[in-house]
Amino acid sequence: MTSFDLARSEQELLLQQTISALLDWYEKGDEAPLGTIWPHEQIQAAVASFTYKNPTPAGPALQSLIRSLKDFTIHTTNSNYFGLFNPRANFPSILADIITAFFNPQLAAWSHAPYAAEIERNLILQCCSRFGYATGSQDGTFTSGGAESNMTAIICALHHQFPNYGQEGLFGLQQRPVIYCSAESHHSLLKAARSVGLGAQVLQVIPCDQQERMDMQQLKQRLILDEAEGKRPIMIVGTAGTTGSGAIDDLDTIAAICQVHNCWFHVDAAYGGALMLSSLYRRHLNGIEKSNSITMDIHKWFSVPMGISLFLTSNTEILHRSFDVSTAYMPEKGESKKEIDPYVHSLQWSRRFMGLKMHVPLLLFGWQGYEEVIHHQIKQGQLLQKSLEEAGWIIKNHSHLPILCFTHPSLEQTPARVQEIVDDIVIKGQAWISTYPIKGQPCIRACITNYNTGPKEVQKLVDLLSTHI
Repeated sequence: MTSFDLARSEQELLLQQTISALLDWYEKGDEAPLGTIWPHEQIQAAVASFTYKNPTPAGPALQSLIRSLKDFTIHTTNSNYFGLFNPRANFPSILADIITAFFNPQLAAWSHAPYAAEIERNLILQCCSRFGYATGSQDGTFTSGGAESNMTAIICALHHQFPNYGQEGLFGLQQRPVIYCSAESHHSLLKAARSVGLGAQVLQVIPCDQQERMDMQQLKQRLILDEAEGKRPIMIVGTAGTTGSGAIDDLDTIAAICQVHNCWFHVDAAYGGALMLSSLYRRHLNGIEKSNSITMDIHKWFSVPMGISLFLTSNTEILHRSFDVSTAYMPEKGESKKEIDPYVHSLQWSRRFMGLKMHVPLLLFGWQGYEEVIHHQIKQGQLLQKSLEEAGWIIKNHSHLPILCFTHPSLEQTPARVQEIVDDIVIKGQAWISTYPIKGQPCIRACITNYNTGPKEVQKLVDLLSTHI
């Protein structure tokens, strides 16, 4: 019989070797190439020999794995990564993931992991308070990412707007529902609409204004037209930090419109929601406190390992109404409103203790530590903008977040060159940037995602870009 447990001495040796190799990479990761663009055939060939027919010695197997991940990964933890919202994980959050893996608590039921469940509950309530939800109007759940959080929002909106939706589903709807979002909103909303059975056409995509925000006048006009046609507006999604350009919608005005049209007001603040931690910049989220629900990804600006998000709501009944089930094989449910079983409070059933990798960094650094990191990254974004403009580049987006979309006068007549410049820098592993269109014009996109990115990396990027002009 095969034993899944190794001898204590072998466990210690493997841990020591693995941790030593990982710490070397964590400390010196910026010295290695950031990553490139690999042919599919090369990657396929690298793993094709894994047939799993015979056991492999543990030491060499783990060494080979670490080496291959170094060689065949875009190192989003590198301080020269200016890409999507993929951060360097802070060390306490990595320790939290290790601790979670050892204990492997089951967070489906409160009774199986009460301490873990209460840690998550405390984090949810504290975040609700920071967003301005009043005491007594605070609830939420941890999710695997922004996509699950946004899907949860749509499910909650359906249950809120149609009291019999849980029993009758779409067959019981007397009117065609409509969900409103901006042209810059995240496509997880489209996936969610398809997944819950509403279909893509339920989304009414509203054009953006000159600052890439949802156009409020066009939203109002569309609502009036849809209601006149007998449709039922059920939800408006405001975005706080669009993925492409970092735009923040006019949340205050959306809140007022939702009141008039009786719509569920959801804010997709997957990235920009972290501004709630900043005494200087949280004003850009004004109006979010009037929302019915919020998405905020912890694995973005909180600098923790993938994947963890928060779904928060000011409606304390809606998660229970949307996800409650009863079955004999689960432990008896906790007392109502005191002991909350996560499996009756979310899409997920069996679940990892995700909240620990938020809890441990907060224990060590506090909210103030996170505020300092956010201010540092915004400051580096401002430095990047200043340096680019001094070098002759033109900033095309309007964001309070450290996201810049820019081009150069010499590229405006040759838009294909934008992608060529980006590809050349990425292939050489010098930095990681991307492209994004602003009003149809291809731009280079750079975002400060790493808390270690500083003036040196900013200047290096500007110098790299300037060599291509």
